Amino acid sequence: MTHLFIINPAAGSRDRTKKYTADIQQACDARGLTYRIAVSAAPGDCCRIAREAAQSGKEYRIYACGGDGTLNEVVSGAAGYPNVAVSVFSGGSGNDFVKLFSEPKAFFELERLLDADETEFDLIRCNDDLSLNICSVGLDARIGTDVAHYKRIPLLSGFRAYAVSTVVNVIRGVAQHYVVNIDGETVDDNLTLVCACNGRSYGGGFTPVPDADPADGLLDVLLIKKVSRLKVAQVIGKYKAGGYAQLPKYIRHFRTDKLSILCDRPNPINLDGELRISDKVEISLAKEKIRFFYPKGLTYAVPAPEPVG
Repeated sequence: MTHLFIINPAAGSRDRTKKYTADIQQACDARGLTYRIAVSAAPGDCCRIAREAAQSGKEYRIYACGGDGTLNEVVSGAAGYPNVAVSVFSGGSGNDFVKLFSEPKAFFELERLLDADETEFDLIRCNDDLSLNICSVGLDARIGTDVAHYKRIPLLSGFRAYAVSTVVNVIRGVAQHYVVNIDGETVDDNLTLVCACNGRSYGGGFTPVPDADPADGLLDVLLIKKVSRLKVAQVIGKYKAGGYAQLPKYIRHFRTDKLSILCDRPNPINLDGELRISDKVEISLAKEKIRFFYPKGLTYAVPAPEPVG
């Protein structure tokens, strides 16, 4: 088996290529592992490198060295190939997908990643693309995809960048008209956002569906109705904290394997922080699966509900 490390220099607030390379060489040489390091040079490179490895037919463990966007690219390249397993050697600004595990910080420790357990996760298909974690349309997508403009500003990494993007996009306008077909129902309305969750966390601190299970064969979908600028902070606050059930007047929850969204004009789509634009959005549980490995001993079980009273 070959360990393939795909480094994304654009991930996070600074280029960590030298640090990644030194850590990889030290850990893998000490263990006598067969490994290779590749550095992406442009958007799409991580996907291409992962796909070329997968198509070789050889057994690979591929490490996405970066954040959620890097992981998304690597997963997109490796999805559906049984000879390849993927993980993330964390180093981005959000590192949100791995927050579903019992110890997310373990993904920053290569020695622990080299001693791994493995599982199989579902994927989201959105039009022609794949997503491991979150797919969203609307205010949330505009916020999420604008974060890149702010995260490299000093003191604005992680959640701060997301907060600034939120303020800017709320000022621009909260809701748009969509026609959503889901579970045999047509929702023709002005909506603040539509979010399909396979994972649990994104945006540097948002956990809209804290009991989402990326291996259960269903997507957790939230539809947020139009809200005023005065109300949006309260609604987004509940959404951020996973309290959608507390606001049934504004937020509807579906568990389904597909939905479609028709927009009046081309809209931004957020795929794990990656931007797509379309006026027709087809979201479904992908037929492809992904082998995912993680530090030995960690769990990703759905958290038990808090006791009442």
